[in-house]
Amino acid sequence: MNAPSASPSTAPEAAVAELVRRARVAMRDFYPSDQARVDEAVTALAWSIYKPEHARELAALAVRDTGLGNVPDKITKKQRKTFGTLRDLLRGRSVGVIEEDPVRGLVKYAKPVGVVAAVTPSTNPGATPVNKAMMAVKGRNAVIVAPSPSGIVTTTRTVELMRRELGRIGAPEDLVQVLSPPVDKALTNALMRASDLVVVTGSQNNVRAAYSSGKPAIGVGAGNVPVIIDATADLDDAARKIHDSKTFDNATSCSSENSVVILDAVYEAAMDALERAGGYRASAEEKAQIRDTLWVGGKLNRKVIAKDADVFAAAAGLPEASAGARFFMVEDDDIGPDNPFCDEKLALVLSVYRARDMDDAVAKVRAILDVKGRGHSCGIHTREIANARRLAEELDVVRVLVNQAHTFGNGGGFDSGLNFTLSMGCGTWQGNSISENLSYRHFLNITHLSTVIPEDRPSEEALFGAYWAKYGR
Repeated sequence: MNAPSASPSTAPEAAVAELVRRARVAMRDFYPSDQARVDEAVTALAWSIYKPEHARELAALAVRDTGLGNVPDKITKKQRKTFGTLRDLLRGRSVGVIEEDPVRGLVKYAKPVGVVAAVTPSTNPGATPVNKAMMAVKGRNAVIVAPSPSGIVTTTRTVELMRRELGRIGAPEDLVQVLSPPVDKALTNALMRASDLVVVTGSQNNVRAAYSSGKPAIGVGAGNVPVIIDATADLDDAARKIHDSKTFDNATSCSSENSVVILDAVYEAAMDALERAGGYRASAEEKAQIRDTLWVGGKLNRKVIAKDADVFAAAAGLPEASAGARFFMVEDDDIGPDNPFCDEKLALVLSVYRARDMDDAVAKVRAILDVKGRGHSCGIHTREIANARRLAEELDVVRVLVNQAHTFGNGGGFDSGLNFTLSMGCGTWQGNSISENLSYRHFLNITHLSTVIPEDRPSEEALFGAYWAKYGR
């Protein structure tokens, strides 16, 4: 049995109160679990979506439900993200003593944060709820999922599968619940106010609502990833990775490349490499057709975003020469809020900018991020690590990826150190409370046991001596 339905005649607060009550009962029953039992429950949640027939079912349902992305890539996303997240979670401690520091006399104990409100987006209506539920249950918390209205069928089925798997191992099914339809802002906001922690992925309106809910909140920001190809890059490797990342799930990921900035010295060679990788180089006339198709009334056209390349090409009236292209390249030189090509596109359209040198490339990336995506991430394809370090030092982003397919590396990779997640914090640059990838550690309260250690009191001279010598007492 799932949560009671929040019908139009049921006040949002009353419907949510019943879900929260059940969640607290489940938490109480689950709290005595040791680490092995907790990890067993986390594994059950992972298997509920990783199981091949479930991954296929939910991928197909998500495409039908939302009209976004494609089935094969959604299967890959569900399995890859879940597998990677499970790897990370099984390597961490979240019950009892999780850290001891004898030198400082500290012992750290993990405790639950409570009932988590997990607001999820239409772009990942299956993968994100499982990802957040795994992290929450790792901390012995309960989670109540608030689905996007356009993805509610997929999310509801996903939660049903998670609950079924918890029941199969004898764990409380109410550790994971979902708002029942009709889901609207009033119901989601009521859940935020009633929970102990709010975690939001998706709409920036929801992120702002979470921070205004009066409860601790973790929100993530919008992506608009720009990537540099410098003069030292392996051009075919860079083009292949940009292709793989840009086309994955038809560019639904917030980590998908939206712009590429190419240094003048390799511009034409890089464009040739991108064409070999499946890119179509649009003419000036075709650029106008793409703009008028992708944006209608100043907003992204839901009829073409996250659609297959042939669907987009037909809608934009592109010529037969574009047949077989995997993505479409639009060359541009105007960066600013009045030009939509430097904004997030959620479509198989890649804006291309030419830069005189690294100084110009860095300036262009900064300008793009100032339009949207500041705090999120950027990338570079290079053999010169100093150029990558420069981006990390000078740009206001949480993540700088080097020689990586951004969609696959930004939210965790098997060949990088970033943890797996579907929620990327963007720091205060984008009004977020975290500047790292969301992880199970954000779902823990920590008790610090402090015991007496040998006194650690330096002399005044040790602390003030250099200052006194330079400025006087």
